[in-house]
Amino acid sequence: MGFDAVWISPIVKNVEGQSYHGYWAQDINQINPHFGTADDLKALSAELHRRGMYLMVDVAPNHNGPQSSGAVSSDSYYSLYAPFNQKAYYHNYCTISNYNDQNNVEQCWLGSTPSDALPDLNTENSFVTSTYYSWISNLVKSYQIDGLRVDTVKHCPRAWWPGFKSSSGVFNIGEVFSGDPAYVKPYQDAAMDGLLNYPVYYPLQRAFQSTNRGFGEMKQMVNTIRSTYRDPLAMGTFLDNHDNPRFASTVTDKMLVRNAMTYILVGDGIPVLYYGQEQDYSGGQDPYNREALWTSGYNTNTDSYKYIAAVNKLRKFVKNRADKPLTTQLTSLFDNSGSWAFNKGNMLVVLSSAGQNGGTQIVSIGSSSLPAGQMTNVINCATINVNSGGSVTIQLNGGQPAIFYPSSSLGGSGICGK
Repeated sequence: MGFDAVWISPIVKNVEGQSYHGYWAQDINQINPHFGTADDLKALSAELHRRGMYLMVDVAPNHNGPQSSGAVSSDSYYSLYAPFNQKAYYHNYCTISNYNDQNNVEQCWLGSTPSDALPDLNTENSFVTSTYYSWISNLVKSYQIDGLRVDTVKHCPRAWWPGFKSSSGVFNIGEVFSGDPAYVKPYQDAAMDGLLNYPVYYPLQRAFQSTNRGFGEMKQMVNTIRSTYRDPLAMGTFLDNHDNPRFASTVTDKMLVRNAMTYILVGDGIPVLYYGQEQDYSGGQDPYNREALWTSGYNTNTDSYKYIAAVNKLRKFVKNRADKPLTTQLTSLFDNSGSWAFNKGNMLVVLSSAGQNGGTQIVSIGSSSLPAGQMTNVINCATINVNSGGSVTIQLNGGQPAIFYPSSSLGGSGICGK
């Protein structure tokens, strides 16, 4: 599909019989045998690099995996884990009861009962801190890891992360599970290169939850991020992930799903596509949103697969061009209840929330920021003509999105025969 990086699950050994996903560590110094061997991981890294791609690995330093039996108050409970095999390396057991109390969020355990709660590592403990900092440095070097997705960032003190980031020596994108931009922002300021953009995730979902919802909330959040965040374009934009129900589990109109996905690919930020979106997976709450990909047969002929590949082909072609569409923040040009048009550099994007039964929509734009002349819709190769004043009328059919780029600049791209 043309992606540059692959993000994989945490690779450490997990508590047996409890998990399959990697987030419930037992021993951070061993590789999860269900995923393969250390040599397998090194081979994966080498093959990605041979293809000019990056390897991103997920890490979850906040906690270990739960045990279904045993008393969390006993020292013996913690002997299962390595290297953190003493009670002193953990916060005293309590479950998070108030997410408005930051101390409660950082000191207590995720989960609801002792049998399912995740033992919360005491990152104020010097052994825990020095061990984790050394571990992440060695992990990155041993497997030639290019970047980290960092889990449960808000559950560790912000002051802990600069040392972790520095020890890793690579790009860090953190998960702060909150839609409040003011709450999320300080974590990027503190240490993270980027964050998963939950503040945009929620209004993006709502904009395409049903037909003709309008884009006011979405536009406002994009403007908030761009005007207040240290590096808005390092935020990871996503529609699906392993912690939330897939968007397609609640929205059955495929054009609404496609338009929402289009923003992920060409809106502000780093696109993050969750595996299975290209197969139109529609699983709901965990674990149904974690379907096995191999059951799809890795189908490369789905409409979604081909659509994503087409958009990424444009991204590859324009990423080093003078108009810098991928590193330019979007400028909104037009919106109403059923459509939204914006440009990034010379790229013009028109999104529709009319749905697949929306008929024909007419979008009239007048903006001096648009380049005059013919533009090509890279999705269906139709063309439009922008007059010298930047005015153009665009017709959308059946709720389809459109992505235009100057026709005269597509030479050598292989897009639409150019």
